[in-house]
Amino acid sequence: MKKLFSILTIFTLFTTMAVAQDAPAATDAPAEGGPDMTFEITEVDYGTIVQGSDPLRVFIFSNVGDEPLIISKAKGSCGCTVPMYPQDPILPGETAEIEVRYDTNRIGPFQKTVTLTTNEASPTHVLKIKGKVNPKPTEDSVPASQGGFGNN
Repeated sequence: MKKLFSILTIFTLFTTMAVAQDAPAATDAPAEGGPDMTFEITEVDYGTIVQGSDPLRVFIFSNVGDEPLIISKAKGSCGCTVPMYPQDPILPGETAEIEVRYDTNRIGPFQKTVTLTTNEASPTHVLKIKGKVNPKPTEDSVPASQGGFGNN
């Protein structure tokens, strides 16, 4: 009898815990209101560029929410990717920019990210840059001019 009672008690506890886990938590509901950062694009392709080319690219975004948006941090995936972001709150309806500079003296293909931390309900955004940096042409690779003085 004691075994039957113990088994029944354990079964009841497991059943109760399983049912309790299925119920949605109050915090699972979507947040209403607040800041909402929306980007025109989240990936920029530098294309194929020459070493030392313009390193700056811009990501434009808007706060389409109903509270000020605050960017607390922007971090590049390596030291060669440097983001600059607005330090002041972006008010509802305002548009602003994230500037990203990639070290275009590094030769070869690249894919980097910038992670933004904000005060939104989903507090992170990941921006991507990619491209390929070719070496500058050397003077030896420039063809000599044809004709001219002393070529007779």
